[in-house]
Amino acid sequence: MSLAIEIVQLLIQSADSWLFEGSRSGLSDREWMALRFLARANRFSRTPTALASFLGTTRSAASQIAAVLQSKGLMVRKPSAEDKRSISLCLTSEGERFLERDPINALRDQLVALELPDQSRLRDTLRRVLDGLDVAQRRHRSDVCSECMFLIESGEGKDRRFKCRLFRKSLAQKDTALLCAYFEGRD
Repeated sequence: MSLAIEIVQLLIQSADSWLFEGSRSGLSDREWMALRFLARANRFSRTPTALASFLGTTRSAASQIAAVLQSKGLMVRKPSAEDKRSISLCLTSEGERFLERDPINALRDQLVALELPDQSRLRDTLRRVLDGLDVAQRRHRSDVCSECMFLIESGEGKDRRFKCRLFRKSLAQKDTALLCAYFEGRD
């Protein structure tokens, strides 16, 4: 049990990179989380509802966070290409440049310095821990399309194709590395 407590304490200390009081570079930690999510979200997940789900908050609170990002020129609201009744939350080029000052980059740089096998083990271990927490707390998490049960792959080489069964839409290979709020893990 003492090893588990030590790991929890280390995770809490590392969380200082992305959970903080006040603001850093003019954004609160929740606004940074929203900006990061929108930068990595697939086209189906750039909605106020998906953002609220990712942040674990109400749609109203997520819309307020999006309004702050929009007022700072970091994001814009656009009519959805998929459903004209809804909107997409899209980063501006200023928002993409702003992410270069993300406080979490220091943690990312430390992880990049690890050997690749250590990075893979840490990722896989944290995924298992998060899966257990999600089940225990009955919540749903976002993850990358390439790990989702809805992703269908066909063909090989240049003829390789990807499709989301849930949305019945084609995906570019690069989109399979993006976050999806509708993710369902493979069993």
